[in-house]
Amino acid sequence: MAITLSSASLPVFQTALTNLLHCLEKAEASATARKFDVNVLCAARLAPDMLPFTAQIRIACDAAKNGTARLAGIEAPKFEDNETTFPELKARIAKTLDWLATVPATAIDGREAAEIVFPVGRDKTRSMPGEAYLKHYALPNMFFHVVTAYALLRHNGVDLGKVDYLAGPQGA
Repeated sequence: MAITLSSASLPVFQTALTNLLHCLEKAEASATARKFDVNVLCAARLAPDMLPFTAQIRIACDAAKNGTARLAGIEAPKFEDNETTFPELKARIAKTLDWLATVPATAIDGREAAEIVFPVGRDKTRSMPGEAYLKHYALPNMFFHVVTAYALLRHNGVDLGKVDYLAGPQGA
């Protein structure tokens, strides 16, 4: 079976976000066991000039939903970016996964050469063919924010390993 644009995008986004959700659930369990409020992790940063944990989750979700929408040539849902707690962040991931499940493969397949225009920064755009956009922007962007969220949790003592990042609940 040949690889398709949908098979290289939808299940990859879905798996990464499912595994991210698993990491948040492990963080909640860790906070309970260590007797602290898990929501203090929402402001966690690895460096003073980086975005906090909440933003990492939001952007990972946005990279998946916006990337999928651009590939499919459809409108992505708009989320308010107002999550401040772990339950709200988990709901954001679940909402993104629910929306991804509604996008048919047929909307994406065949759009490898479609010109994708996307924002870079606040006032600039860039354009790439669909396949290049997926391989060189959408997936790397989503993975960057997922792995940053993972690193923030590990840095703060959550017992996570590579299997949590790669296999999520199936690896636990």
